[in-house]
Amino acid sequence: MEEEIPAIGEDKGDLDEEDDEEPKTADKKVIPGIIYLGHIPPRMRPRHIRNMMSVHGEVGRIFLQAEDRFVRKKKKKAGTNAKDFTEGWVEFRDKRVAKLVATSLNNTPMGTRKKNRFHDDLWNMKYLHRFRWAHLSERLAYERQVRQQRMRAEVSQAKRETNFYLQNVEKSKKFAKADLKRASQAAEEAGAKVERSWKFTQRSTEEEIQAKKARKMDKGDQRQLKQRLAKVKEFEEKSQSSRPLLAKIFNPSRAQE
Repeated sequence: MEEEIPAIGEDKGDLDEEDDEEPKTADKKVIPGIIYLGHIPPRMRPRHIRNMMSVHGEVGRIFLQAEDRFVRKKKKKAGTNAKDFTEGWVEFRDKRVAKLVATSLNNTPMGTRKKNRFHDDLWNMKYLHRFRWAHLSERLAYERQVRQQRMRAEVSQAKRETNFYLQNVEKSKKFAKADLKRASQAAEEAGAKVERSWKFTQRSTEEEIQAKKARKMDKGDQRQLKQRLAKVKEFEEKSQSSRPLLAKIFNPSRAQE
């Protein structure tokens, strides 16, 4: 049921219990009666119902239940801003009149004339036995409470779903970053492997190996030759330094001369 329940047109009506029983005579009391309207045609307002029902008897309070909000939103999207009603309650001053009206007008055309806009619509009404306006107030208050609790539950559920969605989005972002990092690392490792695979040294041929060995042997021979030459030179120097001494020993006469 709609939140804006008091907004029912020119006849808002007080939903609080009033003195329903007023004396008609000194002995008898008049008890109000309430009729339930199960169908409210489009563009029908409380003033239309009051004009139609006043012909049969004195009408008290009228309450029409507005349609749901999502229906009005759909209508606004479609281009129609008219506010319609789904059901209603009409209070007659005398419950006997209410019973008579409910039994006689149920399933009959609403309009008596063909030019009436509601001529093709039928009354769908029922007399509510032992039903008072206070019962309607209690029912509306209860339905309002239930609606508010349902709305709070839906809001909390929507918040939980939103938080869960945001958490999953954050997790997916982290996973995406980790996957991207792993992919980049894998690409770098693959590139490094390819580079390392191309950085190889050609195996030396047999000729190159023999030439290296020959060069090593030549170098060794040259080193040995240098060592030998150095020893020979050293020996020659020693021999030259010892010649005068030998001459004196073996040719003393020449040494004296």
